[in-house]
Amino acid sequence: MRLGYINRFPVYYTFLSRKRKFFCYFGQPLPAASLQSSYVRPKFQFHVGQLVQRHFFSASPKKTKQEKIKNEDKEKAIEENDKTGDKSLTAVRPEGPATALVQTNDKPIQLAMSIKKESDSEDSPIKKRKSAKRNKIESDSEEENEETSQPSPVKKLKVEENGNNAKVDKASKKVKKPAAKEKQKKEEAKSLDKSELIAKMEKDESVSQDTTKKSANITPFFQPKGKAPSTSNAKVKPEVYSPSKSPYHPINDACWTRDEKVPYLAFARTLELVEATSSRLKSIEIVANFLRSLVVLSPDDIVPALRMCINQLAPAYTGLELGLGDGALMKAVAQTTGRSVAQVRADVSVLGDLGLVAEASRGKQKTMFQPPPLTLRGVFQQLLDVANMQGGTAMTRKTDKVQSLLVACKFSEARFLIRSLTGKLRVGLAELSLLQALAQAIVLTPPCQSYPPSVLDSSKGKYDNVKSKVEEVATNIKVAYYQCPSYEKVVSELLKEGAEGIVDRCPITLGLPVKPMLACPSTGVSDVMVKFGSNKFTCEYKYDGERAQIHILPDGKVKVFSRNQEDMSGKYPEVASRAKTWLKPDVTSAILDAEAVAWDVEKKILLPFQVLSTRKRKDVNEADIKVQVCIFAFDLLQIDGEPIVDKPLRIRRGLMKEKLQLVEGQLQFATSIDPETPEEIEEFMENAVKGHCEGLMVKTLDENATYAIARRSQRWLKLKKDYMEGVGDTLDLVVVGGYLGKGRRTGVYGGFLLACFDAESEEYQTICKIGTGFSDEDLQSHSTKLKEHLLPRAPSYYRYESGSEPDHWFSPVLLWEVKCADLSLSPVHKAAIGLVDSEKGISLRFPRFIRTRDDKGPELATSASQVASMYLNQDQIKGAAIPKGEEEGFY
Repeated sequence: MRLGYINRFPVYYTFLSRKRKFFCYFGQPLPAASLQSSYVRPKFQFHVGQLVQRHFFSASPKKTKQEKIKNEDKEKAIEENDKTGDKSLTAVRPEGPATALVQTNDKPIQLAMSIKKESDSEDSPIKKRKSAKRNKIESDSEEENEETSQPSPVKKLKVEENGNNAKVDKASKKVKKPAAKEKQKKEEAKSLDKSELIAKMEKDESVSQDTTKKSANITPFFQPKGKAPSTSNAKVKPEVYSPSKSPYHPINDACWTRDEKVPYLAFARTLELVEATSSRLKSIEIVANFLRSLVVLSPDDIVPALRMCINQLAPAYTGLELGLGDGALMKAVAQTTGRSVAQVRADVSVLGDLGLVAEASRGKQKTMFQPPPLTLRGVFQQLLDVANMQGGTAMTRKTDKVQSLLVACKFSEARFLIRSLTGKLRVGLAELSLLQALAQAIVLTPPCQSYPPSVLDSSKGKYDNVKSKVEEVATNIKVAYYQCPSYEKVVSELLKEGAEGIVDRCPITLGLPVKPMLACPSTGVSDVMVKFGSNKFTCEYKYDGERAQIHILPDGKVKVFSRNQEDMSGKYPEVASRAKTWLKPDVTSAILDAEAVAWDVEKKILLPFQVLSTRKRKDVNEADIKVQVCIFAFDLLQIDGEPIVDKPLRIRRGLMKEKLQLVEGQLQFATSIDPETPEEIEEFMENAVKGHCEGLMVKTLDENATYAIARRSQRWLKLKKDYMEGVGDTLDLVVVGGYLGKGRRTGVYGGFLLACFDAESEEYQTICKIGTGFSDEDLQSHSTKLKEHLLPRAPSYYRYESGSEPDHWFSPVLLWEVKCADLSLSPVHKAAIGLVDSEKGISLRFPRFIRTRDDKGPELATSASQVASMYLNQDQIKGAAIPKGEEEGFY
């Protein structure tokens, strides 16, 4: 609660116990958790009933004559010191008494705070510091005069600050009252647009920083208890740290030393530079340089840095979430900046980003003392603490923790802290780029060297060799991570023995999900025959279900993972309880690649995906299950602890049938044939459609038939009946915009703007407007869900044609499966622009909504290169080159 103001500094108190004891302190209010830390423990502690007994209130009992005489003598002494210029009695001399009004139930009480005087003795610490500084300045001046042979006297500026913190004009010495200026700023801010508001906030921040520098030698009213934080001995200050420098020195250009913790501001500066560039290669270089410094100076901080770069505190399969909504974060920002939630929400509507609002608000705020600087590992650990908080008071404790972090934020730290908490980092850094940056850092500045390392930049003089080496190492690191998705394991092995043999040292591990292999679309049987040629291949039913990777461990435990590597064991408890019985007696463990399909127990037939999607996603009670599932296994990745992904499909399939035993309605092998003629494929396709399947999967058996982890490969092709001679596949597209409905669709969105995802530029490119395929219930459901993800304007990573904006923009959270008649070049939409035509993108003709893809994230949307490949594979376009990167790329 705010009592009032003392010399323009708001005074707050916080009750600490039932005895009505409270703290009184200057500046903005801090969360209760922060009050317990050493750097914000207030100087003044007293009971409410004792206030009258102290000299804090002017309403105190009458003073004795001796006290009055003593106070008069002090005032005279201060006036004499002001005349002579001696500042030893007080660090800041306010004009008039420092007073404030405290509103009580009875009447306003005037509050007066006495300022602690510094000792005027020659041994005063302040006098010693000032004397040392004056001697240093005079010494430096004399040396400069000797070198230049010209007099260069040291100009001494005396800055007087009155009790109202008025600013002094050095030229005219006129005092300008800030109150009118602040009122004028508030009025101007109401009419500012986004760019003007940001510019103004940045200007205010620089002024605030300048003010802080000028007042750095002023002793505050009270000093925080405990040991003051040590300052960095590094040559570079964190606020100007720039890993975008070229060439970059991992030690000299870092803003911390080997004996210091990595500043969180260094991490924030890295993301700030990544956000500012539109070049993917430059983004990789910036992150790689930051990681190079970590390799040399702080290797233990590499894992926290990697996790925070992709906004992931823990692997996806752990299910760890922060559990903080926008409302709680807005409240935290408001409380730590002394503003109302309404003001914060208004700024968010202008800037479109709570992180920018937090940064601007913190930048304008003045504090009497600086908390210890945030560190990368410290912030990471505190975010982990927030995510792990549980219980009835968890939300309050989470908010307090966030507030304590925000109080310590400087410069762009608040922006990226808030973005990390919201789960939207918004810098366009995908995991593929991050792994590429890690590989580049490892190659340029190899680990396993003594300090100081002899090789800090291996690219000098042999760039071409290093470039090819980076690509080789990047591929190996990606494979290692995708088959053993643990940054802790991969980074540990890299630091221990380097990149050589990293794939073998990070093998497939039971209990850790392998990123699955995906198929490429095909336009028909003739297309399959051309692509496979003389290679032997097999055809399997393509089931209409959900991809499931099942790990059966030796101790009997079972884990079920989605294609996104999320743990679905709680969604399919019946699978977890039965899977151990599917192994033959001599088998101890296995990893299956399969499809979970809704199953009608009575009729013994497959049910469509729409039925499966009605199951709860988490914490399903096996006794309450109404929709049963049957697992259709089609591949085996590991058996008895031995990975077999490098063996051909024919061998893997044989081992699968040899080591597993079928159970009707629980486990079945995917129905398959090994055809010789196109007619056999067509007949098998008809049987698949009659059996309620989507179509066929066609796979090589012997040559080029290994399991390509985390790749969309031409070794696997998918055939769908509806578009066998057309597009060849449905598309998974992200909803980025909405058009308000008219007529019978009034009150909901009548149409939507969809986009594909371009992994190279890491942006969403518009591809079509869709309005068909929806029931009235679908439109109502989609509208309700999307209204929770409204954006005031399109983010910088949305690529669209100016003038074709939708009524509302949405965050990229919803993924839809869409059919279309064909694809065509478009001057309006931007999908795959530059891949087929330098000036035109690709759009869908007659798109139709099929279903929501809850099993995939927005980054797994159909890629721009896939869109280009689909366009070029159409009969009327055939013969053109397939876009580079589509053949065997990681997805």
